[in-house]
Amino acid sequence: MAKKFNILLVEDHALTRFALKTSLRDADFVDNIFEASCAQEAYEILALQDIELVIMDLGLPGVNGVKATQVIKKMHKRIKVIVLTSHNEEEEVVKCLEAGISAYCSKDIKPDKLIELIKDILNGNLWFDSAVSQYVLNVKTGSGEQKQKCYDDYNLTLKEKKVLSLLADGNSNQQIAKKLNISVNTAKVHVCNILQKLSVDDRTQAAIKAIKENILG
Repeated sequence: MAKKFNILLVEDHALTRFALKTSLRDADFVDNIFEASCAQEAYEILALQDIELVIMDLGLPGVNGVKATQVIKKMHKRIKVIVLTSHNEEEEVVKCLEAGISAYCSKDIKPDKLIELIKDILNGNLWFDSAVSQYVLNVKTGSGEQKQKCYDDYNLTLKEKKVLSLLADGNSNQQIAKKLNISVNTAKVHVCNILQKLSVDDRTQAAIKAIKENILG
């Protein structure tokens, strides 16, 4: 990965921030690492610095990480957010997913695995642990009173449905292009069309909507 990225760590425990910074500072894709101990500090840094990725803890003082994630994704749609936390409450997880996070993982993750995960996220992939996958499925099965939509309700073409299926599995545009034997630019066009038809802002929201509304069947 030739390009370097600025990363913001939002974590109230100084020792944890130090450990994360130590793990990431020598990675070849990292430019600057900024630190915030609360949501307000994070907002101020994001207003002044060009941040590409936020690593967010949910157990923040004052404004918690769930609300902070919602605010950040609403104000900075292009920024990718990785939730790194010891929390696993279903309500928190679902709210983060609906806000448009790119990954949700436990603080138990090993440093080398975290670095590979961050690289995948910066390349446009998604990653959710098994607990999150179960919560998403619970949201889907718990909405039985709602009308279950299929891809025809959104005027998706068969090709767009294939792209959406791969997108929901966490594939990047490059991976989608390779698997469908199309160009990367064509994959990007399909993804843009899907986001527009589903009335969502990003890939994560498209994936969550596809699962919740049973669009993929």
